[in-house]
Amino acid sequence: MTAAHRLSPPAQARILMVDDNRSGLAARKAVLEELGHRITTATGGEDALEAFAAGKFDMVVTDFRMPRMDGAELIRRLRGIEPGIPAIILSAFVDTLGLSEGSTGADVVLPRSANEIPHLVRAVNRILRRRTAKKPPGTHGGALKAKSKGA
Repeated sequence: MTAAHRLSPPAQARILMVDDNRSGLAARKAVLEELGHRITTATGGEDALEAFAAGKFDMVVTDFRMPRMDGAELIRRLRGIEPGIPAIILSAFVDTLGLSEGSTGADVVLPRSANEIPHLVRAVNRILRRRTAKKPPGTHGGALKAKSKGA
């Protein structure tokens, strides 16, 4: 694999972005759309669940603190529908509330900061590369195990 191939951007993704702060939502949407992703937005958990039921998404990016349903609850409910959906949580309260991947169920937890956008872009790219690099189960392991047991 060449260095250029490893550094190529991941394929276009369909991303559901959820935040009750419309201006922050619009800013993050604009950045990710500029990178070629298709973004659907929702301003709360219930709206996100409706959008998720109506469409197919590769990833969810959600705020943590929202009225009526926080980001961790949203992720839990979305994974009840699609268990493998990758999720990123953004929050200004990461340290204050002790938010982590383990406590929220997210694949990545990002603090809101001056560096939020570059961190978000890197996290999205990393998750998309990881998803496309996975091989289907049983493509190699089963045949190798069978051969080694018979030898």
